[in-house]
Amino acid sequence: MTPNPQSHNWRLAEVWGDTVDLKHLAWAIVIGTGISVTAYFFASRWLTSVVESKQLAQAYAMLAGLAGCVISGVICARIFPPKRVVTEMDISSDPVWRAEVLAELEKQPGGMGSVADLPPEVVQELKELKLYDLFAETQTSAKTGR
Repeated sequence: MTPNPQSHNWRLAEVWGDTVDLKHLAWAIVIGTGISVTAYFFASRWLTSVVESKQLAQAYAMLAGLAGCVISGVICARIFPPKRVVTEMDISSDPVWRAEVLAELEKQPGGMGSVADLPPEVVQELKELKLYDLFAETQTSAKTGR
């Protein structure tokens, strides 16, 4: 079942292109800081007694702190479910939206490229998604200047 933001008391924000609950974000920051800093300090104490070089011990302790960040990321991903609602849209039904997307792709560095340069698997997938003709038509009209 997909969570519905209207049915909950969520304060949502967009962070790095994803939708997050600000309360969960704050808890994730606290959890991440706690785990990574704790991992760093414990590793630092232990490694300074084991390794002769203090600089090397600090470098390895930083790696332990980084591992703590990854572990806390996994924990937070398990604790806090996504808040996004995914909806599918049939792009063939909206030609205006399709034209906007293709124009945006053309603006990207290197442009859209050529359908002739695509590997056979990609061509097959585009045909299954009924997008091959759309790209081929756009490429043809771009060449003729229409």
